[in-house]
Amino acid sequence: MFEMVQAGGWLMLPILLCSVIALAIVGERFWSLQQKRIAPKHLVAQIWQWHRSKSLDEEHLTALAASSPLGKVLAAGLVNRMHPREIMKETIEETGRQVVIELERYLNTLGTIASITPLLGLLGTVIGMIKVFAAITTHGVGNATVLAGGISEALITTAAGLSVAIPSLIFYRYFRGRVDELVLKMEEEAMKVVDVMHGDREVGAKNPEGEA
Repeated sequence: MFEMVQAGGWLMLPILLCSVIALAIVGERFWSLQQKRIAPKHLVAQIWQWHRSKSLDEEHLTALAASSPLGKVLAAGLVNRMHPREIMKETIEETGRQVVIELERYLNTLGTIASITPLLGLLGTVIGMIKVFAAITTHGVGNATVLAGGISEALITTAAGLSVAIPSLIFYRYFRGRVDELVLKMEEEAMKVVDVMHGDREVGAKNPEGEA
């Protein structure tokens, strides 16, 4: 493996660095974008219980906001639960936009890696072919060792760049879809809370999950 990296030339270093960063981002996003961490179940039912028992106070709202991104969105709306419906919705939407930015953390970096690593590989190919033609100019076509070195550098860097770019692009698309899915879920839960607070929906003992 070390010999292959060495044969690929100095451009293998940024490609390897990109691979390490991409792997770290993928692992962190898999951990962070779990539904139980972003939009836990039963939050709406819990809020309804607090509301019915007249215990929906500042302490509960602070704990709710710290519990998860969905809790943060719901708590922002509940602070304005005594105001008209539209004000409550606007507050939820403003907080939701901030939460979306947090959910998309590092995804731009992953997308950038997916874009630049093939270009790094292509640059390695160009440099390798330049070495091949320089060797032909200096030594002619009879020195196979010199020619093989340039060709191998070109092929190795191209393969390495594509090997990093392809999975990076796959995971970038996957996490983008995952964020969209979680945002939609949070929007649905937030609208339930708005409806509950303004009497358009009830969450009672018959529906403990908070579903209408």
